[in-house]
Amino acid sequence: MNLNFYINPINCKSLISQTCLTFKSDKKTDNILEKSPYKDFFELSIGYVNDTHGQTNNMMRILSGLKGDIRLSAGDNDIGDEKNSKIHNATAKFLNLAKIEASALGNHEMDSSQSDLVNSMDKFNGDYLVVNMEKERLENQKSEDVKKFGRADVADYIKRSKIVEVNGEKVGIVGASPEDMFDRVTHPNYHTDCNIKKLDDTIAEIQNEVDFLRKQGINKIILVSHLGHKRDVQVAQKTEGIDVIIGGHTHELLSGVVEEENLIYSKNGEPVILTEAGKDGRYFGQLNLIFDKDGVVEKVQNNIGETGLFHKNMIHQYIFDQELGIPEKVGVVESAPNPPKTLIEENPHANFVCDVMKEEMGADIGLWNNGGIRNYFHEGEIDSRDIKDIAPFYDKMALAEITEKTLVDMFKSTVETTYKSQGFKPGLLAVSGLKYAVNEKEGKLSGMSFIDKDGNEIPIDIDNPREDKTYKVATDEYMMSAGADYAVLAPADKCLEILPYDKDVLTCNYIKKMGKPVVINQTGRIRFE
Repeated sequence: MNLNFYINPINCKSLISQTCLTFKSDKKTDNILEKSPYKDFFELSIGYVNDTHGQTNNMMRILSGLKGDIRLSAGDNDIGDEKNSKIHNATAKFLNLAKIEASALGNHEMDSSQSDLVNSMDKFNGDYLVVNMEKERLENQKSEDVKKFGRADVADYIKRSKIVEVNGEKVGIVGASPEDMFDRVTHPNYHTDCNIKKLDDTIAEIQNEVDFLRKQGINKIILVSHLGHKRDVQVAQKTEGIDVIIGGHTHELLSGVVEEENLIYSKNGEPVILTEAGKDGRYFGQLNLIFDKDGVVEKVQNNIGETGLFHKNMIHQYIFDQELGIPEKVGVVESAPNPPKTLIEENPHANFVCDVMKEEMGADIGLWNNGGIRNYFHEGEIDSRDIKDIAPFYDKMALAEITEKTLVDMFKSTVETTYKSQGFKPGLLAVSGLKYAVNEKEGKLSGMSFIDKDGNEIPIDIDNPREDKTYKVATDEYMMSAGADYAVLAPADKCLEILPYDKDVLTCNYIKKMGKPVVINQTGRIRFE
C-alpha cells in the first residue's frame, strides 16, 4: 500500500498552530503540519508520556509543555512499594493535572500491594487499560494470603478499552501490559495470583478488542502499550485496525517518524505509527495525525520535547509540595556529565552515590544497581527532592560481611542476565571500592579487582574466588536481601547493620558535610573488552 506521508522533524520556537507543540530548542528546524488536500479528513493531536517512574520534578516540567486533543501514557507512571506513598499521591496528581485519559498498566505500577494500587487507581481520573492480564478472584484465594499480601480485586479497576470523543469523532483506546510484568516488580509475592499472557495470546486479545471497537463503527484506534518496542513492532505487523501505538517499557527515544523503526505496516498494509519517549520523564511527545475518510493515517508528525527545557509552574510546585513536603537545599553541584543512555554504560552519578554509601557506612565496597538510579545530578543548586528523584525507591541501607565468592557469583550472574535481556535489564552495577571488566561480545564478567582504603588495586581471581575472604559491603536492602533481580548477598538477619533510611538521606548528609561544591566525574571503574 503506497501512501504519501508528510514526515518531518519540527522546531517550534513559538506556538505556530493549535496542534503544534512549542519547543525551547535551537537544534531542530521544520515547518508546520499541512492540512490534507481531501475534504474528508480528521486531525488528531496526541500528547504522550511513558516511564515517568515517579519523577516528580520532571512531572512538573512536563505539565508546562504537554498538549494534545488526547493525552495518554504507556505506563510506569509510578514507582516503588507502599513505603513510597507520597510519590504515589504525587503521581496521581500529575496524571490528573496532565489530563491523561488512559494509561497502560506497567510493571512499576505493580511495585506496591494490590490494595495500594487500587487506592492509587481510585485517585486517577482516567483509566488503566489491560487486555492481557488474568487475575484470580479473591473469593477463590486463601484469606490469609489476601491479608498478608494486601491483595484486592484489581480487575474491577481496569478496563480492556475505552472510547473518547474528539471534535465529534470517536477514538478507541486499548491497553496491554508487558510479558515480564511480574519478573520486574519489587515484591513478586504480592502478585502470584496474577498472570500476563504470552505475546501470541496478547496479540490475539488486542485484535479481539480492536475488532470489538471496529464493530461499533470506530476506525481510529490507539494502543497504549507497555510491551516494549520490539514487541510493539510485532503487534503492529500482526494485527489490523490499529493506527497508533503509544509505547513504553524499553525506554527507546523515537523522535520523528522513520520507516521500519516507528512507521510499520499492519497485516492489511495500513500504516501504524509507534512512539516511545525514553525514560524517567526526561522527554515527552506530541503526535499530530491526519486521517482520511476511512480512518487511515495519511499524514503524521512526531514531536519530542526535552523536559529539562521547560520550567516548573509555581502553582504545580505548590500542589506537589503539599504531597511531598518542601525540599531542603543541601548544596551545589559544580560539574556533572550527561547521564548514560543505556544500562550497560558506566554511570558516574551512581558511582558517586556508591562512594557515599561506602564512606558513610564504613564499608570496603559500595554497590548500587544501575537500573535503580532514575535521575542524575544537575549542575547548580541541589535539594533533597532532586536527590530523592535520583534514588526514588524507598529502601533501608544495609551493611554485611560478604564472601569474595558470593560477590563474584552475583556479578557474573548480573552481567550475563543483563546482556541477554530486552533493554539490558537489570543493568550493570555501579561500584565503589571495586573495578571490574566486562566482555561485551560474550556478555560475561572477565575480571575484577578490589581497591583498598589506600587506593591499592588488588586482583580477584574470578575463576577461583575465595570463600574465606570477606568484604564489608554497603548497599540497600533490596540488593542485599530481596533477590528480585540479583542473587542474594546476605539475608536481613545476617546483616551487620540496617539503617532506618535510604541512600538519598545518606547522600544529602554527605553533601552537607562536604561544605564545598560537588564534582561528579567518578569513572574508570568498569572496563569494557
